[in-house]
Amino acid sequence: MPGNTTFHHQNASLLSVAEVEAPAALTSKELDKRLSDALKRLKLPTGLLQRVAGVRARRNWDTPDGAITGAVEAGRRAIEAAGISRDDVTVMVNTSVTREHLEPSVAVGIHHKLGLPSSAMNFDITNACLGFVNAMTLASSLIDAGQAKYVLIVNGEDARKVQEATVERINSLEQAVSRDDFMSEFASLTLGCGAAAAVIGPADQHPEGHRIIGGVTRAASQHHGLCVGDHRGMFTDSRGLLDGGLELVMDAWEAAEEHFDWQQMDSYVTHQVSQLHTSSIIKAAKLDKKRVPVTYPELGNVGPASLPITLSREAASLHRGARVLCMGVGSGLNTAMVEIEW
Repeated sequence: MPGNTTFHHQNASLLSVAEVEAPAALTSKELDKRLSDALKRLKLPTGLLQRVAGVRARRNWDTPDGAITGAVEAGRRAIEAAGISRDDVTVMVNTSVTREHLEPSVAVGIHHKLGLPSSAMNFDITNACLGFVNAMTLASSLIDAGQAKYVLIVNGEDARKVQEATVERINSLEQAVSRDDFMSEFASLTLGCGAAAAVIGPADQHPEGHRIIGGVTRAASQHHGLCVGDHRGMFTDSRGLLDGGLELVMDAWEAAEEHFDWQQMDSYVTHQVSQLHTSSIIKAAKLDKKRVPVTYPELGNVGPASLPITLSREAASLHRGARVLCMGVGSGLNTAMVEIEW
């Protein structure tokens, strides 16, 4: 049937969410300096990343294995914060877009470095920037079905290769990059590094947990060519992505009204793309701007890690019983919204 997929959960709770911040800051002003000759050649102003995307800086790892070590550390912190042991984990899901090879899965290395038991099923879920939210739904469904007790979700992202390849290509005189080419790669320059993890467990055994109520998903896969990326760069039809993504989110939002009342949530934790995307959703859905926390100004777009990082930073300000809506969008296009009772 056309429309949303709607799901309700009975016994799943978010027990913890943790982040690891990449150590090195790279400001948009520094990127402007690296691109200064190209910007002059293309007759483009400096400061576009700040003015258009609202991204003042992003973070980078200082070692080649930063995404893996970050995901491992985030997983360790999430397990500790949940008050369980490594041996309690029955499923571990990695949702990273970043990967150095096609096989084996990224999950196996993280599973090994965390010292998880051999009984802990582990695998990757990749769905662009929506992977972490999808994994929350999968984990909750497994717990509801009695097929898992504690699910650890991890994510580590490294955008440095994309950043470096993009800067090199834009600066190359041999590539003859045009203004249109520059704008198609603009989103690559907003990407950042970081890691996050969460533990989801049975609500009936953890009254201190945060109940995962349910949510919706919706696809608009006719837009699968609007944003395509690999280690060489991310190539985006920015206007098409904004228009298609906003239409998808609002279609899902309006159809969800039959099952959920999300107009007055205490917090709307969104995937962090840019200033333009965030303000467009706030305006279209008539949200209170003060209830939409943002991390993109200092972290940029950290892919699937963006939403859990933002939730981790928002957690300290949430009171017991607060209603939180996680709203994600991924290239492709897909959207998902998950309600949590804090």
